[in-house]
Amino acid sequence: MPRKSTRRSFLGSTAATVAAASAATQQAGGAQVIPGFDQTRTEVDRTQNWQPFSDRKIRMGLVGYGVCKFAAEFEFQHHPNVEVVAVSDLFPDRRAALAEHVKCSKTYPSLEEMVKDDRIEAIFVATDAPSHTRHCIEVLNHGKHVCTAVPAFRGDIEDAERLLECVKKNRGLVYAMFETSVFHDDLYAMEKLHAANVFGRIVYCEGEYCHPHSLGAPRLGSYKDWRRHGAPMWYPTHSTAYYVGVTHDSLVEVSCLGTAPFDENRREPNAIGNVFNSEVGLFRTREGGLCRFIVCGSQGEYLEAGRLRGEYAGYDWHNGRAEGFVGDAAGKRRLEEAKAKGVKTKKYALPPGVSPGGHGGSHGYLGDDFVDAILRGRKPAVDVIDALNMTVPGYYAHLSAMKGGETMKIPQYSL
Repeated sequence: MPRKSTRRSFLGSTAATVAAASAATQQAGGAQVIPGFDQTRTEVDRTQNWQPFSDRKIRMGLVGYGVCKFAAEFEFQHHPNVEVVAVSDLFPDRRAALAEHVKCSKTYPSLEEMVKDDRIEAIFVATDAPSHTRHCIEVLNHGKHVCTAVPAFRGDIEDAERLLECVKKNRGLVYAMFETSVFHDDLYAMEKLHAANVFGRIVYCEGEYCHPHSLGAPRLGSYKDWRRHGAPMWYPTHSTAYYVGVTHDSLVEVSCLGTAPFDENRREPNAIGNVFNSEVGLFRTREGGLCRFIVCGSQGEYLEAGRLRGEYAGYDWHNGRAEGFVGDAAGKRRLEEAKAKGVKTKKYALPPGVSPGGHGGSHGYLGDDFVDAILRGRKPAVDVIDALNMTVPGYYAHLSAMKGGETMKIPQYSL
């Protein structure tokens, strides 16, 4: 029986067609297609237009224009409340390309030089993942707001405490981690409904980050080859966000197992002794529920997805579901009560000229959220506590996998 056609399924099929055509064009032209960047479909509340809050322009610096070209991906150069006053990359050709892309004449050879510029109020750190903590601390200690690509840190667990202490010391400054999943249409809706107590406590949650890599195909490049020298769960935030980003709560313990290549000739340990290309963890939440989070490098669909089941209702709209909410009569009553109180589950309108961008239409929203957090003096979508609660569990998940699934306690953080 043919599946019922809905507006969402039509938009999804149309977006998939466009994305496939775009990918084919890019491949034909020899460009590298990075999964996630082509996922731009998103739904926005069209009943309200963007209203300017302030005419102030935040003077920003952008750093990092490597394989993903992230410094230019979050729409700062198009935001009406931003003036990009400087850019930086360690490589001169990349630095020049970034400057040209965002129409900025001032460049610096490194972040360490950029932070000395007193004109700059905020910096977006899109450098190599192992340097995120060090660079964010450098920015904060120079009196500037900072936002960073994921994860908050990579590999060195002591970076978590160093970052937290630095944020505490600089309480007047905004720190934000740009986890794209929090502005996926589904997670955004889940967060609003959870805040309205529609679900009740979360009994079970799943998060999946699956990034397939074809055998024989070139891997994504990285500064000092950092992508090769780690473990799957060291980059967990696209998965853990489906609990932490919804509840703003924490995970307290984990048991995790890893899968190595089946061909023993391909099991050579990397620089940290890791042989796993996929890891699956079972986590206990602070409120007593369970979460299954995976970071998977095998073949199949590219995924940044998740779902949850609560005491009264659940949410899951992956695989073509027209609507994500699932609940019995009691759950549906709670949903209607929340809507009657004004709870909105679709994303708000962005400023004119700011595109939602890739990774589920999240890029523009993360940039706008950071700007708005500075202007209003509020917490961003992913503050330092959420950032650590999304990142740190992955570190202990990998330790568990290295110990054959031994249950590991996860540190808890607070401001």
